[in-house]
Amino acid sequence: MSLTQLVDFFQWMTLINVGLLMFSALMVSSFKSLIFRFHGQMFGLAPEQISLVLYGFLGTYKLLIFVFNLVPYLAMLIISN
Repeated sequence: MSLTQLVDFFQWMTLINVGLLMFSALMVSSFKSLIFRFHGQMFGLAPEQISLVLYGFLGTYKLLIFVFNLVPYLAMLIISN
């Protein structure tokens, strides 16, 4: 696999993961009451606990995108020029 192919791969991987993160954040903010009710009944959690779990999930996902997608992509862009 050439460097150009790797750069393209990481570019698409980053764009797809950022899109999924934005979609997830939009769904959480748009359907908060439905999510609280559904997960509250399913797992017996209070809305405050669900908020913390969702916040932690989105934050962890964002961190993983930066570490495993964006930083390698930027590093490969730098060395390819």
